[in-house]
Amino acid sequence: MVGHAAPAGTCGAMLSASDIPWAAPMTTTQPPMETGQTSPFDTTTAATIVIDPRGLVIGWNRAAETLFGPTAGDVLGRPIDQILQDTSGRRSSSLLGTDPPRCPWSEIRQVRRPDGASVTVVLQFSTLDHQAGGAASVIVAATAGQTQKWMTDQSMLQGLATQSPIALTVYGPDLRVRWINDVLQKQMGLTRSECIGRYNTELLPQGMILSPEHTGVLEDVIANVRDTGEPAFDVLYSSPTPADLNHQRIWSCSYFLLTDTDGSTLGVCESAFDITNRYEARLRIELLGRASRIGTSFEVVRTAQDLVSVAVPDFADRTEVDLAEHIVVSDQPSRADHGSGTPLRRVAEHSAQPQPDSVPRLGLLVSAETAGLHRMVLPLAARDSVLGSVTFVRAAPRHPFTAQDVTLAQELVSRAAVCIDNASRYARERKTALILQRSLLPQVVPQPTAVEVAHRYVPTAGPLGVGGDWYDVIPLSGARVGLVVGDVVGHGLNAAATMGRLRTTVRALAALDLTPDELLARLDDLVGQARVGIHGTSSDTPEDQAVGATCLYAVHDPVTGTFTVASAGHPAPVVTMPQHPPQLLDLSVGPPLGIGGLPFECTEVHLPEGSVLALYTDGLIESRREDMDSGMASLRRALADPTQDLDALCDAITASAPHASAEDDVALLLVRVQSLPSDNTASWPVVHDPSAVAATREQARIQLKQWGLEEVAFVTELVVSELVTNAIRYGSEPITLRMLRDRSGTLICEVTDGAHTSPYLRRATNDDEGGRGLFLVAQCTDRWGTRYTRDGKTIWAEIKLGLPV
Repeated sequence: MVGHAAPAGTCGAMLSASDIPWAAPMTTTQPPMETGQTSPFDTTTAATIVIDPRGLVIGWNRAAETLFGPTAGDVLGRPIDQILQDTSGRRSSSLLGTDPPRCPWSEIRQVRRPDGASVTVVLQFSTLDHQAGGAASVIVAATAGQTQKWMTDQSMLQGLATQSPIALTVYGPDLRVRWINDVLQKQMGLTRSECIGRYNTELLPQGMILSPEHTGVLEDVIANVRDTGEPAFDVLYSSPTPADLNHQRIWSCSYFLLTDTDGSTLGVCESAFDITNRYEARLRIELLGRASRIGTSFEVVRTAQDLVSVAVPDFADRTEVDLAEHIVVSDQPSRADHGSGTPLRRVAEHSAQPQPDSVPRLGLLVSAETAGLHRMVLPLAARDSVLGSVTFVRAAPRHPFTAQDVTLAQELVSRAAVCIDNASRYARERKTALILQRSLLPQVVPQPTAVEVAHRYVPTAGPLGVGGDWYDVIPLSGARVGLVVGDVVGHGLNAAATMGRLRTTVRALAALDLTPDELLARLDDLVGQARVGIHGTSSDTPEDQAVGATCLYAVHDPVTGTFTVASAGHPAPVVTMPQHPPQLLDLSVGPPLGIGGLPFECTEVHLPEGSVLALYTDGLIESRREDMDSGMASLRRALADPTQDLDALCDAITASAPHASAEDDVALLLVRVQSLPSDNTASWPVVHDPSAVAATREQARIQLKQWGLEEVAFVTELVVSELVTNAIRYGSEPITLRMLRDRSGTLICEVTDGAHTSPYLRRATNDDEGGRGLFLVAQCTDRWGTRYTRDGKTIWAEIKLGLPV
């Protein structure tokens, strides 16, 4: 497109630049371009005046009449200097026509119209030769405002062509290049003549569209804009250029249709901005964003695998992670030394499959090299310890690592190193806590004849660490058995240690043969002492982790078939009786330990032989993804058949709740209750008279003969004689003797009286006449003790038999 402006000359009278601010730019050479709008000096639309060599008007069009006011009849034949008189009163020799120059020139003038108004116009002069002799002139006039707007448009086009950083290309309807601006010549390394008439795929044969919404080659995008008229924006395009074959450039391209005044298609214009640096910076930021995937598992090897999966293929073709041997297999921390020669083990590696048609990503800037490897090795270091090394490899034709790439790699490796060190520390601490937890749990759970027991402990599989769940089975006097399950708040070493304290305390209290509610009350008092400050701890001392722990304690008596239970904030057991569906045991749940405020209550139920009880912690039935009702329903379904093998049932229940073990540890204790046959028990009332001792010994001897236990008759008669004598001498009525033959091969002798005085073992001197009875009992039996009831006390002793009966 060519403009119609003519260069200004120095001929003729003109207003000075100080009179009109933009007068100076108007006198410069006009750029030979147009915006597609009609030029204000187009002779078909502009005010046009023709003067003869004498300066008389011989031509005047309607546009001149509109601009200046007079009609053609008013001005034809008159001197032009009178018609276009300057409001300043100065005369311009250029309008006299006495000796007009033969070169075109322009002038700015303020002309007064006949109606009194003045108009500022720009006059462009050009000379005409004709047969009459002399030189006639043509004057084309336009208002200053029209001229200023038109010149601004021309200046903008000139800037786009020569100074703009945006590369511009015009494609013809045939999709061939018709025109490019100066910046594109520099970027391409080709002259304008070398580009005109060629397709984009010929100029950039390695070009590739990166935007996922566009497919094919660039000509397809241009053709779609040409055919539909719909513009396309932000089409990312990548290619090396003839100016630099070693680097891939990224452009953001936009396309719009070019049409003439009739609407016919002239072609498609492309504006392209080089965003290579911004594109790489964005990819680096995206890669750093994906670095959040590193170290989410708290596993050393998995963290290393996370690193290589993030780096390949966007950053490197291959990534290798080597860790020090002690990080992978040892439980002990080690401060590595650069010169120590610490052996390394390859724990993760990943290589990208070659995909020549894939979308270029960070580090895929092609190089002129066709072979060879670019390698970068960085140390994995955290907290002044070298954990290993990471190797990044790029193969030709990928570009070598830049300084920005090194910085990015250091960020990735630094994050991975911290995560690996955390995972290693976590693994050591978790293993230590797990060892402590398992050492504090029962190594061998007793198997009393009153119950059949199976148990499982599943530590937390997630990053929370080992928790404080525990269970216990405690043999009690009279063939009874104590069952315990508890849960300490929190995880880690502190929770495991707190669990050990509570378990030991419960066993010590259980040895006193306390009822479940009394045992929990005493345990609650011990835990609450630290909370209320009975030991005078400072305000900076953290609260005892035992506060808020839950505990359930139950006692099963096989003689009576009763099950007595009390709970300190712990979930109730699930019980399955023969011929009955599983159900949650209805009991009054007290507050967690150390909270105080409410007493604990016992619940007593009769359980027929063969009933199965499930004592558990909340990790088994509750998780973030499953509420307690769903977990409880699953547990009930598993316990539907009370005749199942308890070990197999334990495995099935814990395996069905993997989601729970990832958030909290699980303790499960399954108990199948049994009853002591009635013929294995015998009891007699004892008269409160020393003479009754002999008769009682005789009854005991007869019962032993019926049971076929004559070999322990002497020891039994001695024990019965001493216990009954003590009850008569120091106790009160009623007095009862009970003998139990346990299935495990134990004979139990129990003497109950109505007094609450506690007997104690003492060593008699040579001069003492008494005090040797309990000493003899202790020497002749395996165990002995005292338990208290609401109506008195019971002194018991156990005598081991040869074989189970």
